[in-house]
Amino acid sequence: MSDLASNPLLDFSGLPRFAELKPEHIAPAIERLLGEARAVIADISRDAVPPTWDRFVTPLEDASERLSRAWGQAEHLHAVLDSPPLREAYNACLPKITQFWTELGQNLRLFEKYRALKAAPDFAALAPARRKMVDNALRDFRLGGAELAAELKPRYAAIQDELASLSAKFSENVLDATNAFSILVDENRISGLPADVLAAAREAAQKDETRTDGTPAGARPGWKFTLQMPSYLAVMQYADDRALRETLYRENATRASEFGKPEWDNTPLIARILTLRREDAQLLGYASFAEVSLVPKMAQTPAQVLAFLRDLAGRARPFAERDLAELGQFAEQELGLEKLESWDLAYASEKLRAKRYSFSDQEVKQYFPETQVLPGMFQLVQDLYQIRISETSAEAWHEDVRFFEIHNTAGERIGQFYVDLYARESKRGGAWMDGAISRRRRQQGIQIPVAYLNCNFARPVGGKPALLTHDDVITLFHEFGHGLHHLLTRVEDLGVAGINGVEWDAVELPSQFMENFCWEWEVLEHLTRHVDADQPLPRPLYDKMLAAKNFQSGLATLRQIEFALFDMRLHSDFNPESGRAAQQLLDEVRREVAVLVPPAWSRFPNSFSHVFAGGYAAGYYSYKWAEVLSADAYSVFEEMRGSKGVLDPDTGRRFRDEILAVGGSRPAAESFRAFRGREPSVDALLRHSGMIPA
Repeated sequence: MSDLASNPLLDFSGLPRFAELKPEHIAPAIERLLGEARAVIADISRDAVPPTWDRFVTPLEDASERLSRAWGQAEHLHAVLDSPPLREAYNACLPKITQFWTELGQNLRLFEKYRALKAAPDFAALAPARRKMVDNALRDFRLGGAELAAELKPRYAAIQDELASLSAKFSENVLDATNAFSILVDENRISGLPADVLAAAREAAQKDETRTDGTPAGARPGWKFTLQMPSYLAVMQYADDRALRETLYRENATRASEFGKPEWDNTPLIARILTLRREDAQLLGYASFAEVSLVPKMAQTPAQVLAFLRDLAGRARPFAERDLAELGQFAEQELGLEKLESWDLAYASEKLRAKRYSFSDQEVKQYFPETQVLPGMFQLVQDLYQIRISETSAEAWHEDVRFFEIHNTAGERIGQFYVDLYARESKRGGAWMDGAISRRRRQQGIQIPVAYLNCNFARPVGGKPALLTHDDVITLFHEFGHGLHHLLTRVEDLGVAGINGVEWDAVELPSQFMENFCWEWEVLEHLTRHVDADQPLPRPLYDKMLAAKNFQSGLATLRQIEFALFDMRLHSDFNPESGRAAQQLLDEVRREVAVLVPPAWSRFPNSFSHVFAGGYAAGYYSYKWAEVLSADAYSVFEEMRGSKGVLDPDTGRRFRDEILAVGGSRPAAESFRAFRGREPSVDALLRHSGMIPA
């Protein structure tokens, strides 16, 4: 009991104890849990009796889950509340965690136990979810090196250890390089910037520490802008000062590269990561890391993915060329920009959209205060899935974090989630969902799932609620879609509950599916309320938004395909030891598909965290792959628009039952067919993107 009281990471009785969790708790907890897990593995490996679920899988799952939950809290804090002591504690334990999972994946005795379980006469009597777990385990043991010759296993383990450390360092370098830059400007350089952006920039300047010239904190003149997304994007989109836009663009595009501090340069890390991934694949008997990556995915081969992407690029290119020609002509004639530079694109696009459709993002933003959007989003899913969401309290890692519970129609609590919406220097960029606890049946009953929802929106300023752009709203819906996949599962076996065990190129289906509701009038009229006038979004403004929905969709599509092609080729046909740099491959990909090419000094790969510090290596194509699935699935709701409405609860129930509830307990293709009644078609995606006639 003393350990539970003194070390919150060893308490699994409920929610994480974030208020008490300190960096010094991490190492002792991880050491103890690693020891306990290894003892369990040794015990079940020695058992000479044929394996059964309760005697073999359950104890292994128990030990693994305890370790994963404790380490997951450390990982989460490393992402949302980074500090030197936390970073030191995290990085000290990372090799030990990596070594354990590598050992587990290479454990031939455990592999043989799973094979025996699969071959047992009563295997067919297991529930489908459990049979899927066994099949997944056998696959993962093969991918984890269990069948490697004994003399090769140490090298494989060393590769995993080094890759984990390199990925963590890559992410830290991006965060440090992002936080290192800021610029203080006077009133001569703020023309065009919206009032709420300026209020936030003024607050940021006033919060700075005492300046070297003796100016006290709180008295700094001017407006401070940074590379944090709410600040950066506002400058790129609205600042009339072209030099200011260029400065921020250059700093952002060269983050973590040779143009900054040498210790933050990710260039050598990229080369090393690619070399190690290639060696990893070859040890396992594959021609490339892309082939390894695709084994647990829906797509079968790199060639299939490349063909999919190139086909989509061919369809999008005429629209992208038209978008760029229109933008260039507008910028020259209306803005006096003879040559459209990369730092002009967002600015000129916003001006063109405002003129063509007679509205601006800033105008729309006034109708999306967080205080209306969050309840409105919850009301949508309550109506669609017959659940109830209510706010409650729980220990959290920051004062901005809010906590919610989900109940079913019978009043039973079925899930809980944290919401952390605002950007801060200690938090990595982007938006993401993570699972804190997964659903599972235990002896004492059902363990309910818990999720983290993380975004990087601008915080409230001037005593008003935070205002979200429509793109922010789409991002929030996207992450909540992931959250619902995790929280609304009915599967009771950990390995395939929620998002666990879902193919990576299908895991974006529920998230991208949710984005569609952000364009529906019957959703937006309840989701919006003007921050000052207390009126919902006017229908004429909505109609303008809808007309502009596919504004520059050709350019946006090609940009995503560019990143996905780069990623897939990087891990399939690129040799990092050939003397070529990853940037050179990206330049080649751009010559093939891009109509917009950044300056030669741009270093996009150096901050491409999805691929070098996340789970998307040879998997970035998943966004477009899953978008085909999500658009086609949403078309079922569109078919209800004229009769029952897109919030038809019967259709919502079917989507929940066939997609969300089953999690990874069956192949994603089967789940899609069960809901849609046929194989997926790309037509709905092209229609949604305005790239074929409606």
